[in-house]
Amino acid sequence: MTLLIAVIAAVTVTTVWYVSPKARKLKVGTLALMYWGASLMWLVDAVVEYTELRADYFTPAQTDMLNDAFLGLCVTALGLVIWLVTVLVKDPCGVIRKALKGKA
Repeated sequence: MTLLIAVIAAVTVTTVWYVSPKARKLKVGTLALMYWGASLMWLVDAVVEYTELRADYFTPAQTDMLNDAFLGLCVTALGLVIWLVTVLVKDPCGVIRKALKGKA
């Protein structure tokens, strides 16, 4: 479930990055790379787990699926927070600079 959530997030963000020039300016590519990295990590985890469990890998318990889904959503949210902090620090559109100059 974590792999599925990460891949869906990665494909969605990559599509947004590809289609929108404004998204490229806002460094959405960084977010896409984080999600693709998480997808790759969970793909390796799935392969290793499959080599250990074989056929049992395809019949997980419901609690395991729920925990994996929660983990996938938490990591996706954490990626968004990291990207947001990156955007706020780099301020690619100059919004924060303009706001600080206006109040000073």
